[in-house]
Amino acid sequence: MAICPSCGATLDGGQCSRCQPAPVIADNIASALCYLLLGITGALLLFIEPYSHNRRVRFHAFQSILVNLVIIVLWVAISLTGRHVALLLSPLFLLGCLVLWLALIWTAWQDNRLVLPVIGPMAEKHA
Repeated sequence: MAICPSCGATLDGGQCSRCQPAPVIADNIASALCYLLLGITGALLLFIEPYSHNRRVRFHAFQSILVNLVIIVLWVAISLTGRHVALLLSPLFLLGCLVLWLALIWTAWQDNRLVLPVIGPMAEKHA
């Protein structure tokens, strides 16, 4: 029977239940929060202690950051096109971004993974 060197409690599976920080919120809620503030919460959850080692939350955090970087690059590209083309494309682009954002939040909330074509494998690699 192993004993924790910090508090003296018995170890359960090699980890102390008293010393190890317990997650404050469930993994599916933390995963959905990664997408909430357009990558900012994803970056924050990469550094908050119980979630920084959770592969599921890390996947959603990295995917959130990468999706928002792609959205910014595409928005700049649309802005650099002609004025009339930008006025036609921007409402459609924003609607598509909104639908994608809601779909990512919903699937994370349901404890599923929506792996995006190019960004998803990169997020899985870093998670």
